[in-house]
Amino acid sequence: MVGSGSKFTRKNEEAIAALLTQRSLEDAAKTAGIGKQTLLRWLKLPEFQAAYREARRQAVQQAVARLQQATGAAAITVLKLMTDPNVPAAVKLRAAECVFAHAIKGIELEDIETRLTELERAGRNEQGWPAPPVACEAQRAARKA
Repeated sequence: MVGSGSKFTRKNEEAIAALLTQRSLEDAAKTAGIGKQTLLRWLKLPEFQAAYREARRQAVQQAVARLQQATGAAAITVLKLMTDPNVPAAVKLRAAECVFAHAIKGIELEDIETRLTELERAGRNEQGWPAPPVACEAQRAARKA
């Protein structure tokens, strides 16, 4: 990273970690123990950009996984609001709309997955490609369940 080499240093990794946790570039640079101008220069380098993008992607994936773990509790909350006789009608209506919206979106996603699978299968057949591994089909079936 420094100079013409492509070696990614521990300072680069510290800078990326700081970028993910600090509120500003100045704070990130200070936390990483580098100057702001150095951080700005690194942010222009393709290798640094790629590593930073991957770190952000991983952070978002971890956050989404945590939210997915809470979907059961969220569903219970919505259903309780929808069926509780003491809850105002407007709240019940909003809860019902939420249930319908997510149910419809789930069906739409299943339809898209089915159509995509059929298109992939047709493309493989036309081009003589082998069928997808059983694991892929099993994973898709498990997601639908």
